[in-house]
Amino acid sequence: MNRRTFGALIATVSLIAILRPLDGRGRRARPDAAGTVKGTISFQGAKPHLPEINMAQDKVCASEQNGPVYPQDGQVNGNGTLPNVFVYVKSGLDNKTYPAPSTSVTLDQRRCEYVPHVLGIMVGQPLQVVSEDPTTHNIHVMAKENRSWNVSQQPGAPALTEHFTHPEIMIAVKCNEHPWMKAYIGVTTNPFYAVSGDEGTFAIQNLPPGRYTIAAWTATFGTQEQQVTVEAGETATANFAFESR
Repeated sequence: MNRRTFGALIATVSLIAILRPLDGRGRRARPDAAGTVKGTISFQGAKPHLPEINMAQDKVCASEQNGPVYPQDGQVNGNGTLPNVFVYVKSGLDNKTYPAPSTSVTLDQRRCEYVPHVLGIMVGQPLQVVSEDPTTHNIHVMAKENRSWNVSQQPGAPALTEHFTHPEIMIAVKCNEHPWMKAYIGVTTNPFYAVSGDEGTFAIQNLPPGRYTIAAWTATFGTQEQQVTVEAGETATANFAFESR
C-alpha cells in the first residue's frame, strides 16, 4: 500500500468515527450495534368529514388547483391508516449526543399549501422556507420554546433560513395571507424520528440497543406512547391505533 492510499484510508476511517454518535462516556457507537423500529399508524372508526377548502380569496391560489383541495389535518389514507404522524424517540437515549446536520430541511409553499405538512428537524439544523407560488405568503412560526417569527415572502424572493435552539414538539406554522395553510415542525436533539406517509407506515433506523419510549403525535387525534426494546441488528415493532375524538 502506497503512502497516498494509506492516507486516504485513514481519512475515511476518521470521518466515519466523527459521524458516529457519542454515548454517555464520550465513546463512539459501533455502526453494527444498531436496530430499527418500524410500525403502522392505523385509524379506527368513521373518517372525519373534511370540508373543501375555498381559495377564492386569492385568484392565484384558486387557479393553481387541479381539483378540490381538502385540509390535511384529519386526513385518513385509503387503506385506513394515517399520514402526517410525527413519530419520535421521546426518552431512552440518556446522555448520547448527536451533532446537527449542516444540510438544511426545506419547507416549500406549493400551490398555496405547505409541503411537507409535517416535518422533523434537529436543534441547530438549518430550516429553509421557499416558495414556488406567484403570490405573496406570510410565514408565521408560532413557537413556544423557541423564537417565534412572522415574515412575508414575495414571489421569486430568496429562501428564508432559520434555526431552532431548543427541542419542541410540535411547532405550528400558518400563513397569515391564506388561513388554510398549516404545517407542523418537530424539533429534536437526535435524528431518530419519522413521518408517516400515504401507506401510514414509519421506520426509525440506526437506533442504539436499548429501551425507548416511542411517541406518535397527530394534529387531530392526539398523541400516544409505547415502550420498545431495540436489539442490535434487529427490528422492533411499534404499531399505533388512533380513533376520532
